[in-house]
Parts: sequence; structure tokens; C-alpha cells
Amino acid sequence: MPENIRLLQALLKSEGYVLDTAEDGLSALKIANEFPPDVVLLDFAMPGMDGIAVCRELKKAPKTCHAEVIMVTGSSDHAVHVRSLEAGADDFLHKPIESAILRARVRRSIRTKRLLDANLSYQRELKAYSEQLEERIAERTQQVVRTQQVVRTQHVTVFALAKLSESRDNETGAHLERMSRYTLALGHQLGRTEKYSDILTHSYIDMLYFSSPLHDIGKVGIPDAILLKPGKLTPEEFDIMKLHTVIGGRTLDAANDAAESDTFLEMGRDIAYAHHEKWDGSGYPKGLSGTDIPLPARVTALADVYDALTSRRPYKEPFSHEKSKAIILEGRGQHFDPDVVDAFLAIEDEFIAIADQHQDIGEPSALEQLIRQLPQPENASKD
Repeated sequence: MPENIRLLQALLKSEGYVLDTAEDGLSALKIANEFPPDVVLLDFAMPGMDGIAVCRELKKAPKTCHAEVIMVTGSSDHAVHVRSLEAGADDFLHKPIESAILRARVRRSIRTKRLLDANLSYQRELKAYSEQLEERIAERTQQVVRTQQVVRTQHVTVFALAKLSESRDNETGAHLERMSRYTLALGHQLGRTEKYSDILTHSYIDMLYFSSPLHDIGKVGIPDAILLKPGKLTPEEFDIMKLHTVIGGRTLDAANDAAESDTFLEMGRDIAYAHHEKWDGSGYPKGLSGTDIPLPARVTALADVYDALTSRRPYKEPFSHEKSKAIILEGRGQHFDPDVVDAFLAIEDEFIAIADQHQDIGEPSALEQLIRQLPQPENASKD
């Protein structure tokens, strides 16, 4: 053990990192509580508490719950990987450790931690701003200005989180733009029906529009070897890939809790958790069925599948609208909520137009332009 610690010290001190070391789990937890780290390199096999137990405690403690945990293991056992991810581990390093891979993983973890810190900062600023807004609610003109700024803060937070996911995956900004517009169109169509008119208000649809890009945020927690694999995943690898729903849901739930109020991230959490659930109960991660699946996730699920079918991927050419529609119709009442499929059929021309207008041509998407614009809250609700 000391030899491993000395090796890691030698490799990382040259990069300018400040290091604290411990030879067992209890010592590591004590040091982490006194000096909260950005990144923890955690050996799976340690005397006393093993790496799984230490990781679980780190992720529970307020001071260390957002630290990036890299599990160091000499095991290639699939069960070890799954248990580590379930305990909250963010990445893996396999022994013997290669210096280049170690430095790259630590750099990536530092970048991810800084993005997460920034997003939590956004939430704290949003809460503080909301409190100020309540104190001056009688001043209508200033209230409008401040409301616009709150909305912009929300949109920039979505942008930051969605770009965090996109940076780890091969999907494009245009994918996020199409996704949000498909969900917006479906939300408006469902809102026109008697069944959903009381639920799908303009404010609800606005929130759906800005929350849907967060559906795959949990992919930041999936190891590169699986997320970026060009070929078909093995059953074991697919089990790990499925965990992106849990990771995303937990991340957004924690951010929502940090705001100490229900925010648009609550809907994003439901979408991240449940957008791979299926109407007949055969989806994941919980096997929910029917209306037990949150409505925003049921809407996002169809939008996500349609975009995947009609887009080019490394493993396939884009399907035509008609072929994609046939696949969605086949999944009515099985994969998809029948009401959402019926809404899709009623506005399929809008889907075709969105796909044509927002192709993958490398130009900035509307989401990317949010960083430079002050959007009006009502804009997203226009038909």
C-alpha cells in the first residue's frame, strides 16, 4: 500500500496538484472531512473499510458528496464495477496504473467537479435572487426585469448541464435543440385535449421545453470505455450504461435539494430517471408502467426515440420519417404512452419541419445562443 501511495504522489505532484494521503478508509474519511477534496483516488481493496464503503460515506457527507471518486482496482469483475457505480464512484482506474491514463482521468475529474460546483453556485444565486424578488414584488416594473433574469439563470443552468453531458457523448447540440422542440410540440398538442388541458399549462410546457435536454445528463458518470464504444455493448456493459438514468436523476435531485425549493430541476430529475421506462413496464431503471411514469418522461421518451431514429449515428444511416413513424406506431401501448403517440400523429408535419430546420450542420443551436441572449419567458410557449 505505501508503495502505491508513493507512486501516485510522484505521478501527480509534478502536475501541481496538492495531495493528502491515507493508508486506510477511516483515515481517508477523517482527512476528507477536514480538507474536502475535489478528486479522491480510492483503492477498492483497503484494510478495514473497503473502497465501496468509503465511497458510500464520501457521497453521503455534505462536505464531500460532490467530490469526484475514481475507484482504483486490480479486478475486472463486472460485479465490482456495478457495485462501485451504485456506491457513487465516478470513474475507474485499473492496476497497473499507466501514468498518462492517470493524469488524463484526474484532469477530466477536475473539469467535471468545477462544472458541478458552478451549477450548484447557479442554484444558490437563483435562491438568493428569488428571495430578493419576493421582497420587491410590489414594484411591478422591477419585478419583470428580475423575473427575466431568473429565467435566464435557469436557462443557462440547463445549458451548462446539457453541454456537460454532450461533452462526453457523440451527440450534437442540434440533437438537444430538436429534442426540446419535439417535446414542446407534443406538450402543446396534448394540452389541447380535454384530458390534459388542466395539466399542460403554458408554464408547465415551458418547463418541459427547458428541462428535456437534461435527459441524458447521467452519461457523465459512465466510463469512457462504455460510453464511447463504437460497437455493440455486451449485456454487462449495457447494465452499466443503464445506470445513466439513476446517476442523472440523483444529480438533478441533489441540485434541486441544494436550492431548498422545487425548481425546474425537479422535472429534469423525473425525465432523467424515467425517460427509458416503457408503458408496458419493460423499461428501466425501475420497470415503471402506465401513468406511474411521470408525464414529462413519457413525452421526452417519444421525442428522444424519434430523433434517434431519424438521425445519423456511427452504426446506422437516418431512417425516413415514414419508417420512424411505423416503428413508433408499433410501440404504441408497449413502449410509448398511447396518448403521446396520438399527439405525435396529429402533428407529424411539425416533427418533419423541426427535423428539416435543425439539422446537424455544426451551427450554434438555440440552446447555445441562450448564453448571449435574454429570453422572454413566454417565447417557448408559442405554437
